Order: sequence, then structure tokens, then C-alpha cells
Amino acid sequence: MSRIRAYLGEVIIELKKATWPWDPKEKGFAKYKELNDSTLVVLIAMLLLGAFVAFFDTSFREAFQAIANLLVG
Repeated sequence: MSRIRAYLGEVIIELKKATWPWDPKEKGFAKYKELNDSTLVVLIAMLLLGAFVAFFDTSFREAFQAIANLLVG
């Protein structure tokens, strides 16, 4: 039981050292400005990466299909 209590005590100490992505002095949505900005950056990056992968997937599929048609027929 003492090992569990020691572990939980260490966890609490480490959580107090952590920096959280919000300002405790702010109220409402302004409190989570850093979190909202980071989320927006991640969503935009995901959309751009998805578009990039989709573009090259389509391009390579058509190119390989054209090459296969030349070789076979």
C-alpha cells in the first residue's frame, strides 16, 4: 500500500511541474487560446497532408495504369 501511495505522490509532484496549454488567469474560450491555436495548426496540417497524399495516389495510379496498358496491349 505504501508503494502505491509513494507512486501517487510522485505523480502529483510531476503534474505540478507540468505546463498546461491554457492560462489559468483567463476566462472562457480565451483561457484555451494556445490549445485552440495548436488544434487549428494540427487540423490544417492534416488536411494539407491528406490532399498531398490523395493527389499523388491518384497521379501514380493513373500513371501505372497507363504503363500497364502500354505493356499489355
